[in-house]
Amino acid sequence: MKMTGGPASMNIKLALIVIGAAIAFGTLYYTQNIVVRLQEREKEIVKLYASSLEYIANTESPNSDLTFIFQNIIQRIDFPLILTDGNGKVTTTVAGSGYKNIPHKPDLKGIELKNFLSEKVKLLASEHAPIDIKFPDGKVHQKIYFGDSEIITRLRYYPYLQIIFALLFLIIAYSSFSYIKRSEQSNIWVGMSKETAHQLGTPISSLMGWNEMLKMNFTNQDKVLDISDEINSDLTRLNKITKRFSKIGSKPELHDESPYITIERVANYFQRRLPQLGKNVLISIQGDKELKAKMNNELFEWVIENLIKNALDAIEIQDGKINFSIGENHDKIEIEVSDNGKGIEAGRKKDIFRPGYSTKRRGWGLGLSLSKRIIEDYHKGKIFVKESIINEGTVFKIILNESEKIT
Repeated sequence: MKMTGGPASMNIKLALIVIGAAIAFGTLYYTQNIVVRLQEREKEIVKLYASSLEYIANTESPNSDLTFIFQNIIQRIDFPLILTDGNGKVTTTVAGSGYKNIPHKPDLKGIELKNFLSEKVKLLASEHAPIDIKFPDGKVHQKIYFGDSEIITRLRYYPYLQIIFALLFLIIAYSSFSYIKRSEQSNIWVGMSKETAHQLGTPISSLMGWNEMLKMNFTNQDKVLDISDEINSDLTRLNKITKRFSKIGSKPELHDESPYITIERVANYFQRRLPQLGKNVLISIQGDKELKAKMNNELFEWVIENLIKNALDAIEIQDGKINFSIGENHDKIEIEVSDNGKGIEAGRKKDIFRPGYSTKRRGWGLGLSLSKRIIEDYHKGKIFVKESIINEGTVFKIILNESEKIT
């Protein structure tokens, strides 16, 4: 069984990194583009302000339109702005005059306010070039220094915060998935150990029983021959078990086989050994022996054995029943396996196929997980819990591809 990620896993990780980087840089580019457009808009507002001041300087009496501009456009500026003389020096020492959206202490006045605004001018000059205001003589008499609004500042840093949060999320997600993967791999190894013991348990217990019977009947030649045949069956089964484990991870060959005959062979093996296992269970089969499906006999036998063993674990009453029903539906072979065991809780129907899942009462191990892989991955079929009622029983359903019929 292969447990390494291999090149495919590396390719998936690389693809995720590339996609994540593309999203991050795409977000950064898009946001920066919006920032540039907003900055251009704010610069146009500053130019409008400068043009208004120039108009005032060139007009003896400002009209009502200019008043409207100041009240409805200039007063709504939401970014920092300072008006200086032509050399970039702050002239105002009066709070609220010659500047806008420059937060400061309310008691800051006079020379202290002037010095504070002068420092702010240097900071604003590092962000944007000032807008010149020219009077009729053609000289620059005033300058407007301005900075970015709060929304631009937030937008500028937003993509970096997004990237940081995305990286934190990826780190947490990667750590979580790595932990889950390690835990699942550990469960698989534990489950494989349990499954190996589960597989070997029946023939070994059976061989021990036959050995005791040989000691008791060594003078009865006919009985010894019968026991010898059963011992040979158990040894053959042990050989099959080794072959089964060797097939996991490789592509098995599928042949036209009768599910009825395969199930009957496995059922007979268990039926003869049930008394030795301390179980009083009747295994029955209904269906058409002539129906054939694309199967690998050795692996399909493993599935049937797992279903029988799990049914035996679930049956706790005196008279147990396990029934196989085989039928045909269009081009599919449908097999239902029912028992009168303890049943499965509704929320656990999918968990029983998860690697390493087990309960103390029933002993679900890696068997059903392997069965699901054998049926769905190797045989391209389906296996699922069709129905289960607590204290009444469970019905598993297997769907296989039917062999092509010769007409």
